[in-house]
Amino acid sequence: MARQGLVTTVSSRVGTVAVAGWVGSVRDRVAGARSLLDDFGRPGAAPRLPAGDYAAVLVSRDRILLMRDAQARIPLFFRESGGRVTAVSTSARRLGGAAELDRRYFCRYLTGNMAQPHSELTPFAGVRRILGGEVVELSVSGQIRGRVLRRVRQAHDPSVTAADGLRLDGAAKDLRLALENAVGRRMGRMTACHVSGGTDSTSVALLTARLLAAGRGRPGDLVLLAGRFAGGELAEEQPYLDEAMEEIRRHAPAAHPVIVDVGDVADFDDFRHHAGDADEPHAHAFRAPFWSRLHAAAAELGCDTLMTGCGAEPIADANPLHLHRLARTGQLRQMTKQARAWAVGSERGVRDVVSAYVVQPALPLTAERVTALVRRRGTVLGGLGNFARPRWLRSGFARAHGYREASIAESRFVFGRKPEQSFYDAANYIAAPDPLSWRRAQQDGFFLSHPFLDAEVIATMRRLPAEVTFHPGRPKAVLREAMAGLLPPRILSRVVKVPFNQLYARGLRTHGDELIDLCRCARHPLIAEMFDVETLCRAVREAQLGMGDPYSWDRMNSSLALVMWLEQLDQRSGALGAAMPVIAGS
Repeated sequence: MARQGLVTTVSSRVGTVAVAGWVGSVRDRVAGARSLLDDFGRPGAAPRLPAGDYAAVLVSRDRILLMRDAQARIPLFFRESGGRVTAVSTSARRLGGAAELDRRYFCRYLTGNMAQPHSELTPFAGVRRILGGEVVELSVSGQIRGRVLRRVRQAHDPSVTAADGLRLDGAAKDLRLALENAVGRRMGRMTACHVSGGTDSTSVALLTARLLAAGRGRPGDLVLLAGRFAGGELAEEQPYLDEAMEEIRRHAPAAHPVIVDVGDVADFDDFRHHAGDADEPHAHAFRAPFWSRLHAAAAELGCDTLMTGCGAEPIADANPLHLHRLARTGQLRQMTKQARAWAVGSERGVRDVVSAYVVQPALPLTAERVTALVRRRGTVLGGLGNFARPRWLRSGFARAHGYREASIAESRFVFGRKPEQSFYDAANYIAAPDPLSWRRAQQDGFFLSHPFLDAEVIATMRRLPAEVTFHPGRPKAVLREAMAGLLPPRILSRVVKVPFNQLYARGLRTHGDELIDLCRCARHPLIAEMFDVETLCRAVREAQLGMGDPYSWDRMNSSLALVMWLEQLDQRSGALGAAMPVIAGS
């Protein structure tokens, strides 16, 4: 057995497994790796994947298995030639090097706002991504025998029928248990919890404190990590943060609060570095300065995990796409009734609610074209949704490399045949900045972990009927009920949290001209082939003036990150070390 940084290697008479991340629990990484080897090392074994955040390579006498857990926090790639895998790594760039770039990848990347990549393509020709929940079987000489998507094995795997007759209090008990299990799996020897004063992060930190107090570790092993904003609208969050810290420390008095001054942080700080040094282009690179500041503080204290409240917004709240199910199954009267309730609860018109949750999921590309015609009004960003081609992406490049096909595939991934179910699959990839964390993981020895995106938590919320989860004017009703008596009353009852618009506006104000200059001075030939740079620069100017919306800004952010990544590509090719090089040819 060997454990080095993020990688645990275990050998037995059946073979050897190398695991990046953790299987089962963070604290028992060696036991988890050994269990994975025992389950999959037997000839012909095909069990369900265990819970965890991991990518693994298992070598036995008769085969080699490459696998990732279903939530896909840890990347894993392989280089293929003639049906044979020649190398495996957690770094696509390490495998691709100076290989030809795959232009189809860039079309897929530019179609949406996913924080995590979720398609097989990578920027490099001949390099493929292993998908979340996928097991790739190879012969001992590297020939690909098969690729199979497997379900995750859960200790508590509630069936859909178990939700029949369930009420709010019963749903709350189920969610509380699932969330406690998710937090317990992620607790390490030195656990950090990001605390913002919101319902989500405070819930995670409180459950961690209670588990530590109940004997799941020493209370002093808990670090409460928070960012402090001295001015601006985000400073209004400070009273909630103080109250959250006080309540958490009431359960774990020895917990160590670490308040990081982030008042000087802005989105797009050092953007050339954060976007250019990534393993592959990353749409949320603009937000890296904030997370990097917290990541570094946790690393200095020797933490081996940093838990966040990411994912609660889509997962722990009511699923609005149940409206589509009602319309699809002919329950129009019930759909209209619930749409009116959604409109009241979200302070929107009924027409807007029906358009967003019934019409758009049914006809996403058509709905976006109509919206663009109505809202564009001579602007670049106006009416730009999730899937439509942005005006700065050259139409010839888009046609030649499959942008339309990519946008169709992306819309099907997000909405699917049953949008109310696809919603949860997409949420796993939208809600967390994992590539930002993974870029720092090797030097810091840990990565961000998100209990709300745990497979058990998602399964619990997925099975709940809309009438249990939806309570107008009370967002995240099941979570609030689950945490009643534990969350401070002021935090339990708050329904509005100050967004990070301040960081984004400051970042564009401070770095907008620099971003435009970087685009205009870009020299990688693919940038001019792909983009009308002046139109992209015009989009930056519009965003500086507050034009557009979060959807269109994310599309612009993705393109800016791609420009920076391509510019740095030649300088960085092959320089990124891989956490787990496994096969180096025969």
